[in-house]
Amino acid sequence: MECEFPLVNSNKEEIKAIFEQTKAIALIGCSPDETKASNKVAKYLIDHGFTVYPVYPKENEILGQKVYRSLTDIPHQVDMVDIFRKPAVIASVIDEAIAKDGIKCIWTQLGLVNNAAASKAQQHGMKVVQNHCTKIEHNQLF
Repeated sequence: MECEFPLVNSNKEEIKAIFEQTKAIALIGCSPDETKASNKVAKYLIDHGFTVYPVYPKENEILGQKVYRSLTDIPHQVDMVDIFRKPAVIASVIDEAIAKDGIKCIWTQLGLVNNAAASKAQQHGMKVVQNHCTKIEHNQLF
C-alpha cells in the first residue's frame, strides 16, 4: 500500500484552536484492547476532560463509555471525529460526518491520509488534521 502525503492539513495554531473548541470526540475504531493506540488515546482524551464516544463494531462499553456501531448512531453533539481506520475507510466516515450536523473537525491518526476525503470535509466547512496523533498534539500544546 502506498502512503499519501497530506496535502490538506491544519497548522499548529489551528490545531490548538480545534482543541480549545472541542468538547465531544467520536473515536472511530476505538479498540477495547488496552495495549492498542486507539484505546490509549481515548483514555488520555477522557482523562483530559473530553467526552469520548467510542465507535467500534463489537463491545458494549470501552473505558466506561457506551460504544456506538457508527458515527450516525451517536445521539449527541460531536465536535471532532478522530479516525483510527485504514485510509480506504476514511471517505465513508467523512460521508457520515457530513450527514451528521455540527461536526467541526475531522482528524486522522498517524499514518492515515486520504486527501480526496479531506478536501470533501473542508468543502463542507470542517477543519482537517491528517497524519497526527490527538494525544501527542494535545500533550505538546497543553
